[in-house]
Order: sequence, then C-alpha cells, then structure tokens
Amino acid sequence: MFQSGIQYVITAYFIIVNLVGFALMGIDKRKARKHLWRIPEKTLFLASIIGGSVGTLLGMYVFHHKTKHWYFVVGMPLILIVHIILFVKFF
Repeated sequence: MFQSGIQYVITAYFIIVNLVGFALMGIDKRKARKHLWRIPEKTLFLASIIGGSVGTLLGMYVFHHKTKHWYFVVGMPLILIVHIILFVKFF
C-alpha cells in the first residue's frame, strides 16, 4: 500500500514537470515573437534535467522553438536518453 502511494507521487511529479517543460517552451516562443522578456535557456534545460525531458523536447518541435540551436537539438534528446537509461536501471 505504501509503495503504490509513492508510485502515484512519482507519476504525478513526472506528469507535472513534463507539462511545465512543454508550457515553458510555448511561453518562451510566444515571448520571442512579441519581443518580450524571455525565459533563460538555463531554465529550459533545468526543466528537462529535473525530469521534464519529454515535455521540453515535444515543446521544441510542437512550437518550432530552439530547433536551430545545436545545443538544444543535441542536448534535449541526450537528456531524454539519460533519463530512459536511469529509468530502466532503477525500475
């Protein structure tokens, strides 16, 4: 019973952090178009590193944002690969 509670918390965490990563990409793209204050690239990478790699990667391609920057095109998939490896290793 305790373990299933932890699983729900972990699942909820990953859903939320991926939704946030996806939203950050959309928000930053909208701000870029309007020439407004932007979300720092560090923040976008941090959202990916803390578990939002799927959301940020999807956001990149859905919003066509940061797809011309090599460090995003290479970095975001690499973070996702690391997350997949860690997931397989620990679960």
